[in-house]
Amino acid sequence: MKTKTIAALFSGMLLASCSPTKNIKKDLAFNLPIETSIDLSAIDNDKAPVTINPGRFTLETVTYRLPRVVQGTYAVSDFGKYVEGLKAFDYNGNEMTVNKVDTNSWTIENAKQLDKITYLVNDTYDIEASGGIGKDTPFSPSGTNIEPNNYVLNLHGFIGYFDSLKNNQYKLDITAPADFVRTSALQNTGSTTSEDGKFITTSYFATRYFEITDNPMMYGNLDVEVFEVGNIKIVLSVYSPNKVHSAKSLKETVFKMMQAQKAYLGDINATARYDIYLYLSEGKEDSPKGFGALEHHTSTVVVLPESMPDEALAESMTDVVSHEFFHIVTPLSIHSEDVHYFDYNQPTFSKHLWMYEGITEYFANLFQVDQGLIDEAEFYGKIMDKIHQSKQMNDAMSFTIMSENVLKAPYKDQYINVYQKGTLIGMCIDILLREESKGNRGVLSLMKELSNKYGKNKPFEDDKLIDEIVAMTYPSLRNFFDTHVIGDIPINYNDFFEKVGLEIGEAKIETNYILMNGAPIVTGDPEREAIFFTDMVMKNSFWVEQGVQANDVIKSIDGEALTFQNANNLLQSVFTWKPGKDIEVVLDRAGEEIVVKATTTKTYTTGKALVEKEGATEIQKKLRSAWLKG
Repeated sequence: MKTKTIAALFSGMLLASCSPTKNIKKDLAFNLPIETSIDLSAIDNDKAPVTINPGRFTLETVTYRLPRVVQGTYAVSDFGKYVEGLKAFDYNGNEMTVNKVDTNSWTIENAKQLDKITYLVNDTYDIEASGGIGKDTPFSPSGTNIEPNNYVLNLHGFIGYFDSLKNNQYKLDITAPADFVRTSALQNTGSTTSEDGKFITTSYFATRYFEITDNPMMYGNLDVEVFEVGNIKIVLSVYSPNKVHSAKSLKETVFKMMQAQKAYLGDINATARYDIYLYLSEGKEDSPKGFGALEHHTSTVVVLPESMPDEALAESMTDVVSHEFFHIVTPLSIHSEDVHYFDYNQPTFSKHLWMYEGITEYFANLFQVDQGLIDEAEFYGKIMDKIHQSKQMNDAMSFTIMSENVLKAPYKDQYINVYQKGTLIGMCIDILLREESKGNRGVLSLMKELSNKYGKNKPFEDDKLIDEIVAMTYPSLRNFFDTHVIGDIPINYNDFFEKVGLEIGEAKIETNYILMNGAPIVTGDPEREAIFFTDMVMKNSFWVEQGVQANDVIKSIDGEALTFQNANNLLQSVFTWKPGKDIEVVLDRAGEEIVVKATTTKTYTTGKALVEKEGATEIQKKLRSAWLKG
């Protein structure tokens, strides 16, 4: 999951237990598929009817659950909160007694007579936007959307499971208007059309509950592009409510990115098909605001703002989707028992988020410079951003302890650091491997070796992974892990940059029009209902050239009044500005109206930057080349 991609300008902007399957006790007399259905033709007040027909039970009592936590997220989602009117019926059509055990669980007595369960599902996007139900609303890419033109079907939000039947097959029928576009990687077993021709029921098959949760769908008024990258079939599905962007307009960006990723990965195990579902948020009060993406084994769901200019959207898609695609390395090919035997209700978590998310994010940055999508200076800038942002978190916390306890305080508030310090841990391991092997081995080759040893069907033992990595590589990695990953000693990054002839020093660095060094250059005063520039604006070359001063209140941007209600959306548009854009900003300076009309140019500040060290040796330069270019 990637949750940090755009920018957290304001708080509202952005921003697993081993459950063995080897000795399953069968609750059913016959191991037939669990028949499920979602009826999108009968939506009432944004609620979708769901029916579950589990077959005939042999037990007296059964428990039905929706996930409390889903894979790829490290937070409580409680999808049972969005279920209403759950009822059970016997084979004579009589309603049975249902006992709600907790937020996500229902028990049914006399289960031998249970014929089916029915209920309604609310979508999470509307509730997320309204701030309803509670603070644990699912991150938008893991959530659900039910509206006339679009349905985001993260199936874990609709379909649940019976405790010991997660390995049973599932049959899923989805009924929807005939003119809807449908995209899903689940096995399609056929379809039927209603007598009046208005609705089509599409049938899908899953070998077990995991495949239900691992295969999101999108239905509705969307456009789709299908193309090949090497031997991978890419299916790009885009919903843009105002038709600002399309799958066709993004196809070249995605193709170029994934072609570079394939070249970077080389012969590492891949997938035959990869689906990308992009939902572009309209920016209204009832629109989702959790921008980023959630990985699945062979797909990703992405939520980004529709208002983003083409270039900014392309850049974000490169950053976000590349991260999710690299998850085919880990956790798809390399994962622990906590992941392999995931418990959706009471999960335990692996110690190795430094690998699942950190290494993945590191690859998403490194491949861009390796394949020439960005230059070295831009890559160095990304690394410095990671260092700066990681320092805003608790830099003296054991990463393995944080990972294992990620749902608990104080660790859950540090989760976002997996994308910052986790990336830097990956970088340090990479440089150590390059140094020890004289440039011949790196973290990618290590991941290939681990993938060959394990693979998607063989989990590793969580407590033994680091020992195995050290045994496969060099003793220096033991000291690094013990000190900085298992241990809580902050990393001195200059020690690692020294190895490749770089250092952190003061320099003129390109920055952003609203965000510098990871912090916004504006703030707000709710009592005055004013949003104004902070002292940091005086270190931003573009605004200084326009005569902007600290404490200038921003009244409007490009003709749109700036308020607390639209600040997230409007200031985010400033974040996406590129040089060459004509802008008009109206300010209030102590009662005097100031109008800034200009064309944006590159903007700079002074600060810490990663630069080549004076007198770097040829050995250091050669090692740097091996690090950046394989």
